Amino acid sequence: MTNNEDKLKKIISHSKEYGFVFPSSEIYDGLSAVYDYGQYGVELKNNIKEYWWKSMVQYHENIVGLDSAIFMHPTTWKASGHVDAFNDPMIDNKDSKKRYRADVLVEDHMLKIESKIEKEVEKAAKRFGDAFNREQFLTTNPKVLDYKKQIAEIRKKLLDVMESDDLSNFRKLIEELEIVCPVSGSRNWTEVRQFNLMFSTQIGSLTDGANTIYLRPETAQGIFVNYLNVQKSGRMKIPFGIAQIGKAFRNEIVARQFIFRMREFEQMEMQFFVRPGTELEWFRYWKDQRLKWHLGMGIPEENYRFHEHDKLAHYANAAFDIEFNFPMGFKELEGIHSRTDFDLSAHQQFSGKKIQYFDPELNENYVPYVVETSIGLDRTFLAVVSYSYAEEQLEDGSERVVMRIPPFLAPVKAAVFPLVKKDGLPEKAREIFDNLKMDFMCQYDDKDAIGRRYRRQDAIGTPYCITVDNETLENNTVTIRERDSMKQDRIPIDNIAGIIAARLKSSR
Repeated sequence: MTNNEDKLKKIISHSKEYGFVFPSSEIYDGLSAVYDYGQYGVELKNNIKEYWWKSMVQYHENIVGLDSAIFMHPTTWKASGHVDAFNDPMIDNKDSKKRYRADVLVEDHMLKIESKIEKEVEKAAKRFGDAFNREQFLTTNPKVLDYKKQIAEIRKKLLDVMESDDLSNFRKLIEELEIVCPVSGSRNWTEVRQFNLMFSTQIGSLTDGANTIYLRPETAQGIFVNYLNVQKSGRMKIPFGIAQIGKAFRNEIVARQFIFRMREFEQMEMQFFVRPGTELEWFRYWKDQRLKWHLGMGIPEENYRFHEHDKLAHYANAAFDIEFNFPMGFKELEGIHSRTDFDLSAHQQFSGKKIQYFDPELNENYVPYVVETSIGLDRTFLAVVSYSYAEEQLEDGSERVVMRIPPFLAPVKAAVFPLVKKDGLPEKAREIFDNLKMDFMCQYDDKDAIGRRYRRQDAIGTPYCITVDNETLENNTVTIRERDSMKQDRIPIDNIAGIIAARLKSSR
């Protein structure tokens, strides 16, 4: 097991033990790739939503919100192309009976070669010490250059296969690369087949007369079909955006890696409507803005990178992903796409309704172009948790597990403890807790020794712990302990709320 695989397993275990994420329906042995968010997980999730919503809607006077229904008229998905083209290339291993996405098998093969490059870098860094120049090594070392060449050649072949939609060549590529099944270790593969990812159900009181509808596979179409409603009722002028947070559903066959790829997930999307011809300028603007948003959480920039799409979707003329360095490597976290006028034009055609904008400056009607920012809420949650999880050896020789969640996102902002359960300390601690809970999500705890209580709060990521002791009753001061440094300061009770608020604000 690699260190990264080990870390992911620890994160999964920690998430369950401390109430962040549970396997869904676990008492019935669970449901594959479906998860529930526990008491701390739902708080962290809500805090991420609030951070996104404020930065996207509250801070932009030309972006408004929407909450569209999960069920939509089935023609919506015909117009969007999902009925005919929302497929993944799947391949089965005859020995393990496991099914895989063919493109993911090839991508994972490339990641293994990338990991070989990192191993060469690590070896060289140890050998040369402070004199090591990473960039020079990556551009001159023969072994590294050979690995890079291999990756480039495989990427080109993958792109060619995907663009041609030649499924027989897809299998040939997998066989050529000698890719084995991760479970059986064999190369006994079936042919590659297309598999539609949409969940279907029936609507209506009688099954015989029911219409087939779909659980939405993305939230964007709810924005597009409401374009006219929002534009007219809000008197919106181009450029303007519509933002939405909502659930989407995909029948992922290869659902894995914890909450990274699930069948039921949540998206935070914003569709920005612009004048045709300006879309690439706005695309660059939002590409820049979205990375700033991620960095605003306090996670270092080296954990992020941009990835330009090798193959553009049929509706796009520019596309970049923001990738995050998850325990399983750099993977897509957010997509920024220039979708042209594909969506609105398609809905105009299929609905027979005119979906256009009258531009008073140009004195003409046109179908707006769209720049999309689409981020996975669950993946952002996993990114925050992955970055935050740490095991530390302390000066006294003891160890602790701490979640270094950015303080303003932390599920619990402050915990209040009486040092002991007597001498009037619990009553005073309760009084402080009752005041703080009006402004912050707080927790009161008087069980176990104070050291154990600190460890519990460290494990859920609480940035500040307030301890009430005998001195509190004498001079109205408490100790405030900071999670990451474990430093303790003595402060007046009247200053607690102000100090916490100021520290939370500075952590953004």
